[in-house]
Amino acid sequence: MKVLEIKDLTKSYDEFTLSNVSFNIEKGYIMGFVGENGAGKTTTIKSILNVIKRDSGTIKLFGKNIDNNEVELKQRIGYVSGDTFYPKKKLKDITSIYRRFFTNWDESLYQKYLSEFNLNENKKMDELSKGMALKYSITLSLSHHAELLILDEPTSGLDPVARDGLLEIFQNLVEDGECSILYSTHITSDLEKCADYITFIKNGTILESCSKDDLLDQYQLVNGSSEALEKIKDKLISYKTNAFGFIGLIDKLNIIEDKDIKYGRPSIDEIVIYFSERI
Repeated sequence: MKVLEIKDLTKSYDEFTLSNVSFNIEKGYIMGFVGENGAGKTTTIKSILNVIKRDSGTIKLFGKNIDNNEVELKQRIGYVSGDTFYPKKKLKDITSIYRRFFTNWDESLYQKYLSEFNLNENKKMDELSKGMALKYSITLSLSHHAELLILDEPTSGLDPVARDGLLEIFQNLVEDGECSILYSTHITSDLEKCADYITFIKNGTILESCSKDDLLDQYQLVNGSSEALEKIKDKLISYKTNAFGFIGLIDKLNIIEDKDIKYGRPSIDEIVIYFSERI
């Protein structure tokens, strides 16, 4: 079952256009949504949430069009970002407001996550660490049985230990196959650990949307001498030169065998960097 289907999404601004964006998320998986700042990730997410009006294209959640079923569908999704909301309010006061909007609010589940995440309802938001504030946001989403979590740069600014703990939470959430996650981030090392699929956007256009393993298998890092560069330059996605020669990224279909050229497996971060530098 597809929990999210985006087809030919287009949104134009004076200096930026989101152009024919299409991708799907299957139930029970984590999709990493990557691209440099300004690539179109936030515009896509705002379109999914229907908080901005798209120019064209369709967005379906759980098989239903968001335009005709917005209130119903928003009962089934949760949105988590790295931003702090209501900084001077206590958690219990925020929750008392939040729970009113969800017909399937589960108080026992809410209390379970408060205990599991060691959250104190009497604390104010600005008294929490960033990691604990994120756990509270996740708690709110899970307490109304969200089936799709939309994470918008949630781990930005967290230290590695806190990030690793949250990634473990995300992985545990999808284990039973009932929850799916769209995880927008520029910290691609996080996706190496937890993502099942990767969608890569650049300048408002989707470059790749496939399984993480397929993405990593499709491309190779390549390096060699300056002389070797001339043999393969026109086949590279992009490259950088250094004192020893060059290093770049290439599609496996374009590999040539040469004793002066070496290949290796890239990281997601390296794929994003080399695609971003492509002219």
